[in-house]
Amino acid sequence: MLELLAEYGVFLLKTATIVIGIMLILGMIINAATRQKSSSGELKIQNLSEGLKTIREQIKAEMLSDKERKKAKKAAKKEKAKAKEPSDKRAFIIDFNGSMDAHETESLRREVTAILAVADASKDEVILRLESPGGVVHGYGLAAAQLKRIRDKGIKLTISVDKVAASGGYMMACIGDRIVAAPFAVVGSIGVLAQIPNFHRLLKKNDIDFEQITAGEYKRTLTLFGENTDKGRKKFKDDIEDIHGLFKDFVKTHRSALDIDAVATGEVWYGQAALEQGLIDEIKTSDDLLLEANEYAQLFKVTYKEKAKLSERFTQSAQSVIDRSIMQWVQRSKLWRW
Repeated sequence: MLELLAEYGVFLLKTATIVIGIMLILGMIINAATRQKSSSGELKIQNLSEGLKTIREQIKAEMLSDKERKKAKKAAKKEKAKAKEPSDKRAFIIDFNGSMDAHETESLRREVTAILAVADASKDEVILRLESPGGVVHGYGLAAAQLKRIRDKGIKLTISVDKVAASGGYMMACIGDRIVAAPFAVVGSIGVLAQIPNFHRLLKKNDIDFEQITAGEYKRTLTLFGENTDKGRKKFKDDIEDIHGLFKDFVKTHRSALDIDAVATGEVWYGQAALEQGLIDEIKTSDDLLLEANEYAQLFKVTYKEKAKLSERFTQSAQSVIDRSIMQWVQRSKLWRW
C-alpha cells in the first residue's frame, strides 16, 4: 500500500510539474496578448450589525405563531418609531488570511489606511480576524508594521485567532492590545526556519561543473549547486540567530509580561496552554467576540480586494487545483489522524 502511494505521489508530482509549466507559459501568452494595465482594487464597507439584526428578527419570527407574528410586527413598528439613535461607537472588522509570502499585506495596508482616515480613538476600535502559519520575514514584518499604525494612533486593536497565528502570524498578533483565541487555535512558534537543498554531489557525480562568482565575502553563504563550506554554514546560522533575536525583542516589546526565553523556542501551544503561557489574553471564538462587540458598537467590515489580471486569475485557478491535488495525496499517505 505504501509503495502504491509513493508511486502515485511521484506520478502526481511529475504531472503537477508539467501542468505548472503549461500554466506559466499560457499565463505569459495571455498576459502578453491582453497587455492589461494594473488596475486599482475595490474597497468595500459592510454593516455587520444590520445583518445580525436581520438574522435575529428572522429567527424570532419563525418561532412565533401567525397570530403572535402579527402582534410582533405591530410592536416592532411602535418600537421603531421610538427607537433611539444607534451607538456612535464603531468597531471596524478586518480579515487577514496570510500566505507564505504575505502578499495579502497590500490589501491590509489599504484597509488600515481607510480606517485611520475616519476612526476616532476616543470611541472606535479595530478587530482583526487573523489566520496565518507565518512565512517570509520581510513580508510579515511589513504586515505587523501596518497593524502598528493602528496602535500608534491610539486606537484599540483586538486580534482574534480561530485556527492559527504562528511564527510571522504571531508577530502580527502580538501587536494587539488584546489577543483572543479559540480553544484549539495554534499559537506561538516564535522561531526562525531556513532550509535549502544542495545538488553539488549530484552534479559532481555526473561531471557537471558549476561556477558562481560573487563580490563580497558573504554575498552567498549557502548555495543550491556549489559546495557549501563550514564557514558559510556558520555565517548562515549566525544570520538566523540574529533574526530570531529581533523576533524575540519585537514580541517582548509588545507583550512585556511574557517570559520570552520560555516561549521563544519555536514551539506552539493550543488554547488553554497558550493562555497559561501569556501568549493570549482570553479563550473565545471570533463569532462570540463580534456578538459581544455588537452590544455596544456598530460593526463595519472593511475589505479591499485587488482586481486580478485575466492571466493571474487563470494561473491562480490552476495553482489552486494543483495545491488541492497534492494536499489530498499527502493526507492519504499519512497513517495517523486526529
